Amino acid sequence: MNIIVCIKQVPGSTHVNVDPDTGTLIRDGASAKMNPYDLNALELAFGLKEKYGGTLKVVSMGPPSALEVIREAIYMGADEGILISDRKFGGADVLATSYTLCSGIKAAGDYDLIITGKQTTDGDTAQVGSELAEHLSIPHMAYVKELEIVEDRVKFVSNMDEKIITATLKMPCLICADGDINTPRLPSFKRKKEYGDCKDKIKIITFNDVEDKDEYHYGLKGSATQVEKIFEPDKESERMVIDSGDLSLQMYELLKERKFV
Repeated sequence: MNIIVCIKQVPGSTHVNVDPDTGTLIRDGASAKMNPYDLNALELAFGLKEKYGGTLKVVSMGPPSALEVIREAIYMGADEGILISDRKFGGADVLATSYTLCSGIKAAGDYDLIITGKQTTDGDTAQVGSELAEHLSIPHMAYVKELEIVEDRVKFVSNMDEKIITATLKMPCLICADGDINTPRLPSFKRKKEYGDCKDKIKIITFNDVEDKDEYHYGLKGSATQVEKIFEPDKESERMVIDSGDLSLQMYELLKERKFV
């Protein structure tokens, strides 16, 4: 079984700069880490590989600095990685991002199962996984909290808030792993010493490598939406301490005064 896990490098801090012209995050030079939900997707893939065999490949779209999260995934147990990177891909919204990932995955070879995290901590849209599946014309399911392989199908349990869904999907397919599905493992120091910079295990795909050469399908040019404004919310430092008397009555009077009740 050939498994692909989509991972992403996200800001390691809430203090990030924004390009005033495009409304996108300025990632160069900023501290970064692997998207936390992608760690759950990786751990799920490792468990499937250990149980059923096969290969595990990670795919990431981003600037050259995203090589760090691909290396981290290889140190954790991935067989190889692919970085989809080109200036023409920069500034993409979820539509252009999912299409670019689709183009890169098609150039990467065959697969049976694609796993993503449920969302990223920088965009929080939770849309890229399902859009990627639509571009690839494969079935998909989100918020998966349990999964096993039964012949050529994926049997899963999905937590949809108001209901629990148990069903199967025929492979190839895509699933978005829920954040509570497992506890991710740590990178292996032994693998890090063995593989070093993982140069022979990472392939870089650029605009020249994808089949579709229409620039209006990628990056800012291919984005159906653009951010109009992004800003940090105002922070209020005012506080009040009530430490004596009838606390419940005083709290009620305060809430009433400020028209919350």
